[in-house]
Amino acid sequence: MAKSRKVIITCAVTGAIHTPTMSPHIPITPDEIVTDALAAAEAGAAILHLHARDPENGKPDQRPEAFAPFLPRIKQATNAVINITSGGSPYMRVEERVLPAATFKPEVASLNMGSMNFGLYHLLDKYKEFKYDWERQHLENTRDLVFRNTFKDIEYILHTCYDNGTRFEFECYDIAHLYNLAHFLERGLVKPPLFVQSVFGLLGGIGPHPEDVMHMKRTCDRLFGDQYRWSVLGAGRNQLPIAAMACAMGSNIRVGLEDSLWAGPGKLATSNADQVLLARKIVEGLGLELATPDEARVILDLKGADKTAI
Repeated sequence: MAKSRKVIITCAVTGAIHTPTMSPHIPITPDEIVTDALAAAEAGAAILHLHARDPENGKPDQRPEAFAPFLPRIKQATNAVINITSGGSPYMRVEERVLPAATFKPEVASLNMGSMNFGLYHLLDKYKEFKYDWERQHLENTRDLVFRNTFKDIEYILHTCYDNGTRFEFECYDIAHLYNLAHFLERGLVKPPLFVQSVFGLLGGIGPHPEDVMHMKRTCDRLFGDQYRWSVLGAGRNQLPIAAMACAMGSNIRVGLEDSLWAGPGKLATSNADQVLLARKIVEGLGLELATPDEARVILDLKGADKTAI
């Protein structure tokens, strides 16, 4: 895994977790998503992980028609790798979630590797009023929400996308998800190098303690040896501490307003580029170099932007 010391920064531009009330800087409209994605790429992100939202109220929208207004514009303006979510929102069916990746055939798509409790309801205490009616219920409903990613669901996404040459960002929220990935590797349904995105600090998944980070890496090493490329994301205030800790251990980094709204204690990030620049400081402070988009393509064995349908 440590053959390359070029560090890939992924930027998750908007996501489906945070709601418009939480920050005025969350990109919602296609124009905002394009502007923020391009600024993140300019700041050093080699991969852009993309969701879509309803431009009227910011609600997550997984229809291919919602992605169409911004995907071609981003592709035409940057060489960055485009990564389309297949996670969508925890409230969506797998058939709905995979449609954008099936339609646009990106170089990379995300794939959640197991079902889990997915709690956001604790964020309700931080906000007295919400800008849109859907936000409060969206958070409250996670008190009784299981984010479904069954073996059948995972197989469905794999079979739907693999003939397109799309590779996957395997999102692993807990140790069991690594074992699920190993199961699919043993069956020959996934192919190395595996791009393992370890997620720390979401309620329902593994925590953000240094021992959790070490445990995740040790388990990856034992299960996958040199067949994987590791990346990490820390939720909320854990974003940069997790990034620094794991990068020193050979990890790549994911940042972005999908995962955290912050650019320091009590300081909202005004753009995704803010967080990319902070991650870049970590990488360069450790004496490492950022991977360019084309270097990321080599490291992850991607098909190339010319082979997508974007």
